[in-house]
Amino acid sequence: MSKIFWQALLLYPAVIGAIVAIAPVAMATEEIKTTKAQLPVVVAEKELKIAQTSVEAQPQEAIAPVDTLRAIDTYSNEGKGNSNSIAQVTSVSQLSDVQPTDWAFQALQSLVERYGCIAGYPDGTYRGNRATTRYEFAAGLNACLDRVNELIATATADAVRREDLATLQRLQEEFATELATLRGRVDSLEVVTAELEANQFSTTTKLLGEVVAAVSDTFGDNVDAENNTVLQARARLEFQSSFNGTDILHTRLAAGNAQTFNTGGTFEGQQTFNLAPSTDNSVFLDWAAYEFTIFEKARVYLAAVGGIYTDFVPTLNPYFENFTGGNGALSTFAERNPIYNIGGGGGGGINIPFGERGVLGATSISLGYFADNANSPDDSLGLIEGDFSALGQINFNLGDRFGIAATYVRGYHNAGDGIFDLGSSASRAIGAPIEGSAQANDPSSLLSGATRLNTDSYGLSAALRLSDRISISGWVTKTDIEIADLGSADVWSYALGVAFPDLGKEGNVLGIIAGVEPTLRSLDTPGVARRSFDPNYGYHIEGFYKYQLTDNISLTPGVIWLTAPGQSANREDIVIGTLRTTFTF
Repeated sequence: MSKIFWQALLLYPAVIGAIVAIAPVAMATEEIKTTKAQLPVVVAEKELKIAQTSVEAQPQEAIAPVDTLRAIDTYSNEGKGNSNSIAQVTSVSQLSDVQPTDWAFQALQSLVERYGCIAGYPDGTYRGNRATTRYEFAAGLNACLDRVNELIATATADAVRREDLATLQRLQEEFATELATLRGRVDSLEVVTAELEANQFSTTTKLLGEVVAAVSDTFGDNVDAENNTVLQARARLEFQSSFNGTDILHTRLAAGNAQTFNTGGTFEGQQTFNLAPSTDNSVFLDWAAYEFTIFEKARVYLAAVGGIYTDFVPTLNPYFENFTGGNGALSTFAERNPIYNIGGGGGGGINIPFGERGVLGATSISLGYFADNANSPDDSLGLIEGDFSALGQINFNLGDRFGIAATYVRGYHNAGDGIFDLGSSASRAIGAPIEGSAQANDPSSLLSGATRLNTDSYGLSAALRLSDRISISGWVTKTDIEIADLGSADVWSYALGVAFPDLGKEGNVLGIIAGVEPTLRSLDTPGVARRSFDPNYGYHIEGFYKYQLTDNISLTPGVIWLTAPGQSANREDIVIGTLRTTFTF
């Protein structure tokens, strides 16, 4: 099987190359969407930020729509690297590249200091000594004309000095060509802007997308004959809408075809792209949630579909955590402490920060509640009668270098339902827990029949950023299980990881993590017949290197090594090899 895997790897770059060849077309389309979203801002600044173009005047009708859109993009990006915003200046001497030897210098100085009508850039430059910036100069002159006209129309007769009017007339004559060209181009932009605004998708919604394509295979004596090399994919389209600037409505559609490997009944080693609402590329609504701010900083989160605790609770696992996306760790276990995967679905919570948010989140208190089957009116289901979990967490940070979080989760699980299952939310179609052994997810399966479980989980997570290039994080969690009227059990999990962000290139991440997925350690059921279980720890060792090809494409090769899978010392190790490509837009 390993031969097939490597053959697939040889073919994989060709497949990805074809996708990359198509990507620029999609990106070009997205650029137009982005430009469209920026148009109102650009038009508002049209007299202050003018593109660097030829001095020669061009008739309005000669400006092609594509050239106009390029010009808009130039306007919206000019000045980046210093600042996008334009600040008012009070003296021409602040405009460092306007030369005092120019005849217009004294005129500009007089107008600015008397009327405050010319805007420059926050870095103190006006860029007026380049031949192409006569248009910028004309824009400033046009602003002064507007200011003087305003004073004449609204103030007393002596508000504007006669000699200043003469100066303005001389400047108008000197820059008549530039002013005419400028106004023609502004009129053209206004026409294009009006057309785009009339036909744009939404003024309050933006589209985010992610497509993950991965080739994977398993290696090991027990699994090699049961699994073939696969090429799998998952796509997500999320609409983010804001109605007051501080709230967000998340509406996400997803589809995928990823099926999990046959690993002999264990749920260990599952990868994030396995979390899709289908395995046949059917499209489903897999996340619908609304978050908003109250009391200036407190963040309220409400989910109707697909809610999970990590949507609003800090997990203290930077560079591994990507919220089940395709740019973090390979596996669901390596992403975060399993305590955050107890429950999900419909419900919500609140995060109350104390201080500024950083890489590790802010010092905060978080509270939350989710019901697995909140939409179902059936007996023993619904928002409060079925499977549920309630979370409380205190997160304490020392700056943006060290953070520690203490987490408690109370859960109720109907017979046969797993504990670490993200609440069987719409974000997954595998119909089973997402990590840990089968015994750890339902110890009652070792008894005569499955029954309901009550759980109390206690977790401690911590992260230490030694530098901007080295981050260490880890956790330990214990889950106490009450098996209804039959006895008790306990489950443990722990891990330690190190990440090297920006290794080799900005945006790259090398991650290495080792730990134990949720494992049943003891089972106490006096007088109840039960099957024996192996209490051995099975280790999860994972390494990956995310290479950022472009701002929108990343390539992540990685390996997941599982020892004693299913917490059975009699089983051979399993190795999962993956080459994952992620496209975001």
